[in-house]
Amino acid sequence: MAILLSKKTRVLVQGITGKEGYHALTAMRTYHTNVLCGVAPYKGGTFIDEIPVFDSVREAKQSFPELNASLLVVPPRAVKEAAIEAIAAKIPLLVIVVERVPIQDTAIILAIAHEAGTRIIGPASIGILAPEIGRLGLLGGPTPEAIYRPGSVGIISRSGAMTNELSWIFHQQNMGQSTAIGIGGDFLIGTAYTELLEEFEKDPQTEATAIFGEVGGSHEQEIITGKESGIITKPVAIYIGGTSSAYLPSETPLGHAGALLDRGMGNIETKKEALQKAGILVADEVYDLPFLVKKAIHP
Repeated sequence: MAILLSKKTRVLVQGITGKEGYHALTAMRTYHTNVLCGVAPYKGGTFIDEIPVFDSVREAKQSFPELNASLLVVPPRAVKEAAIEAIAAKIPLLVIVVERVPIQDTAIILAIAHEAGTRIIGPASIGILAPEIGRLGLLGGPTPEAIYRPGSVGIISRSGAMTNELSWIFHQQNMGQSTAIGIGGDFLIGTAYTELLEEFEKDPQTEATAIFGEVGGSHEQEIITGKESGIITKPVAIYIGGTSSAYLPSETPLGHAGALLDRGMGNIETKKEALQKAGILVADEVYDLPFLVKKAIHP
């Protein structure tokens, strides 16, 4: 098994006629993914590589009621309308790969999605990949088989590049992945680490999870709450990137919008100590993660 994706996933691409939309379509179709149709306003009735295009999500859902996931590849200021349309059509999983979505728009999307029970991954997500099952987005690039193999380790990162990097590091140690997820680097995102860890808890294939964490923000601290409450029982190994942050001023942006150094809450040593105290495995080097996980699974 995997989380979020399965062989029953049926995908809609919103923004399918654009360059990035077509790129995503090709990437998904060449990796086990069943893309049924796309949406592009005023392009309804056309086809992209034999995939039908509709003017609206409502029309797409009428023709393909089995649709249960949508990849949003539209301009940043069009994301809100596109997401709300997909939520209204009762599509349960939306992956927003778009960067620079206005934060007010994201807040509105997340509020509506919460009311509707819709899962949002992103914005600024590279996507989801379940080895030999499928992918939503571009995770794995043109040669996903070189990075991903079926296994028992869940992979989570805000960074798309580090999602691939972590997966490759485990692959090099003959350890495969159950599901890899790039949750997105924006300040507001739809699904954080803890929610995915809860999904991995329910997945019989997943024995442990590896996370590339960040020095800024509170997402890592939420893992501690989940671990201490007993919600998270499977091993979790984490590497916190940003060791140079100790020499930087408070409120320094670290890369993408979601990484902001906060001396009071998120400095690296404080985070590492708190994580270790909660029973979470903390790696000093990112390449140590497979060895920590292997030892936890097979003590």
